Amino acid sequence: MISQDLFQSAAPEPARDDSRAPLAERLRPHTLADVVGQTHLLGPGKPLRLAFDSGKLHSMILWGPPGVGKTTLARLTAQAFGADFIAISAVLSGVKDIREAVERARANQSLGRATILFVDEVHRFNKSQQDAFLPHVESGLFTFIGATTENPSFEVVGALLSRAQVYVLKSLTPDELGQLMRRALTELPDLKLGEGIDTLLAAYADGDARKLLNLLEQLDTAAHTAQAKEVDAGFVENALAQSLRRFDKGGEAFYDQISALHKSVRGSDPDASLYWLVRMLDGGADPRYLGRRLIRMASEDIGLADPRALRLSLDAVETYERLGTPEGELALAEACLYLACAPKSNAAYVAYNAARAFVQSNPSSDVPIHLRNAPTKLMKELGYGRAYRYAHDEPDAYAAGERYFPDDIAEQQFYAPTSRGLEGRIAEKLAHLRKLDEAAEGD
Repeated sequence: MISQDLFQSAAPEPARDDSRAPLAERLRPHTLADVVGQTHLLGPGKPLRLAFDSGKLHSMILWGPPGVGKTTLARLTAQAFGADFIAISAVLSGVKDIREAVERARANQSLGRATILFVDEVHRFNKSQQDAFLPHVESGLFTFIGATTENPSFEVVGALLSRAQVYVLKSLTPDELGQLMRRALTELPDLKLGEGIDTLLAAYADGDARKLLNLLEQLDTAAHTAQAKEVDAGFVENALAQSLRRFDKGGEAFYDQISALHKSVRGSDPDASLYWLVRMLDGGADPRYLGRRLIRMASEDIGLADPRALRLSLDAVETYERLGTPEGELALAEACLYLACAPKSNAAYVAYNAARAFVQSNPSSDVPIHLRNAPTKLMKELGYGRAYRYAHDEPDAYAAGERYFPDDIAEQQFYAPTSRGLEGRIAEKLAHLRKLDEAAEGD
């Protein structure tokens, strides 16, 4: 829905009593100098600062995690350029709201006033909804500013993306959160934090300014109710419900972290592997999903170099399903460490992909007669199974020189075992069998 905003007018607004407003709203920056963080964009000579100093409006996409100032920067842009600020949410808005925004922009245009249309969570709009903005951006009816926590390369249509500058916002550092905390405590004069509590709260906030301010406000209320003179670690733990770190279970942060876990296991770094596993568990990732990923790693990156890895991963998932959280998570950690330390081979993974590609690019050839089963008299009369060599009746239980591919397909080698772990012994055996084949062909 369209919201009226305190930055809609360039004219100074009358002073108002906002003592009852949420702390995050009371501390919302009114100038660029008030913004905490994003110095890579707002510092002297940096991209967004230059854009402000140029005096020329342009469409932009503000991409970053929650609580880093995307909405604030959009509002400050409108204020700096004296533009009417129209805000809609892709979560709550529909065609009617977009149409109303366009009409309001046209009214502004007739008065010679610029309009900024801010679309929060723009990635939630589908392609046709995003396309609806294009003609108005191209005509200059309004300047488009989109905010997203998702990678715009995947979530914003190319035509709109090509007409907007993308600015990447970063999570606030502990020092920046500390700066914001000191500013917030001036608004909460009765809240006294004990030694080290600022560091604890910064860890809880995990780079999210809005979350930090909400935590402080909760603590202030709890301390006032309990008549606590000073807040210590025990009070924080009791006063705040379990506060999970920021973790978008379906967004880019999720896939970045699972990628880091997978690459750490593949890279045989047990400590980094355990870090990323625990980081994701701490952030609220489904342990069952992580278990499934461990099973995938056992098949893709370890394979026959250590076949026990797959079984151990399956056992870990079963253990978690029986014990649940938190006890079952130890089994996942054990599997993660085992996978990281195990010998690595992607030979099975490469062989499967090669075989699949070969099958998809070649016609379906008939099964050779000697490999067909012959359960009926007719089939036997037709020669099914004739001349089949039963491997167990051959020396070394191997029918040297026998063919198992279709007659019209040349012999293929999809699987190339490595020399690592058990796969090294497999490689030796296959090499021995190849020599037996060559000897049989020479006879």
